[in-house]
Amino acid sequence: MSQRSVYINWGVSSFFGWGVYGLNLVLNWALDPDLDPIGARTIATADISVDALRGRVLGPFIQRSKAFHKQLEQFRDGQASVQAPVIHGFDEGFNLGPVAHGVTLQGAPNLGATFFETTQLAPDAVARAAAFPAIVAGSSWNAHILRAHGLQNVHTILQGIDPTLFHIAPRQGLLADRFLVFSGGKLERRKGQDIVLAAFKIFAERHPEAMLVTVWKNAWPQLNSAINDSGLTEPVPFDAEGHADLAGWAAANGLGPANFTDLGFVPNAQMPTILREMDAAVFANRAEGGTNLVAMECMACGVPTILSRNTGHLDLIEDDNCYPLTQQGALAGREGGFEDVEGWGESDIGEVVEALERIFTHREEARRRGAAGAATLGRLTWAKTAAEMKGIVLETSAAAPAAGDRPMDGGAATT
Repeated sequence: MSQRSVYINWGVSSFFGWGVYGLNLVLNWALDPDLDPIGARTIATADISVDALRGRVLGPFIQRSKAFHKQLEQFRDGQASVQAPVIHGFDEGFNLGPVAHGVTLQGAPNLGATFFETTQLAPDAVARAAAFPAIVAGSSWNAHILRAHGLQNVHTILQGIDPTLFHIAPRQGLLADRFLVFSGGKLERRKGQDIVLAAFKIFAERHPEAMLVTVWKNAWPQLNSAINDSGLTEPVPFDAEGHADLAGWAAANGLGPANFTDLGFVPNAQMPTILREMDAAVFANRAEGGTNLVAMECMACGVPTILSRNTGHLDLIEDDNCYPLTQQGALAGREGGFEDVEGWGESDIGEVVEALERIFTHREEARRRGAAGAATLGRLTWAKTAAEMKGIVLETSAAAPAAGDRPMDGGAATT
């Protein structure tokens, strides 16, 4: 069988969720005898931080992608098509996003991968989704919503972790005199950092050796401001460009440098050695369209992890593999920029504090739960994700020409 081109219409990066998804699909498909992955969107090599060997594997993919982008220049801000499958990344609108040079790209066929955080889909969005031979939902929650709107072309494929990076291993013992609590995810109301900060303040008053270690920087600062809507904490201070002053926010809530540090933007491949130093992790997220990559990576490293029992997190929670937050207040109406958030959950601050206390006090139980979480995530790898996505690609594009039939590298782009 000749290699079949497959185009990925979302970013490839080491610094945000969709990008990490794309990066790991490419790494798993780059040496696949059946697939020839090509990035449809502009690739900034500065956004990819991997070791030299992985970089070597990515090299041909980047070259093929740039060659394809050059072909697209003639269709700038217009439309083009390729005789190969294109996997488009979607939110709840199911609108085709532009690829390089602002081109709207059509594939043979068009496939969809989606993560969204609302139960309400507009009729026109449902109609657009129905036109695709396959829509891949990143969580059981998303798949249920799609089917509830009458869609039959739905597949559930969960994201994964790279077990060569994210696994249980010895600590280096950094800040060994501290009880380190991790929280990750871009700062926004949906991610629930206000709940985490409010709970940690109470916990740190009881345990002054505790330190909250965060990766909360947000490349989309317009999402930041809604974090203040809950009133659970003192407001986040923002600069003139809308960027959050995270240390200032912690200080306003009684947490100085001894109890709080934000690590900024950290490449995905550098996260494992950080996570393995952690004594606990907290994800009081109000909603996750996917399974929450950062939470998955914490669990894979054996970190005792506190998870809100709602939305995409439900795919991760098994008996005694984490500390589920079962008290989930119902939310509805407009929240954090979303018009309707039915299905979201509001975690209880007291339950978060209680879970932290349990981890702090019962270290052997915490170790066992951390190990159970790592075992769960050992079954959810990027190799599994890539294999399942490959199955969808091959099943839905059996009639499309293989890569060897292409008149040009990357497939023929036509108006």
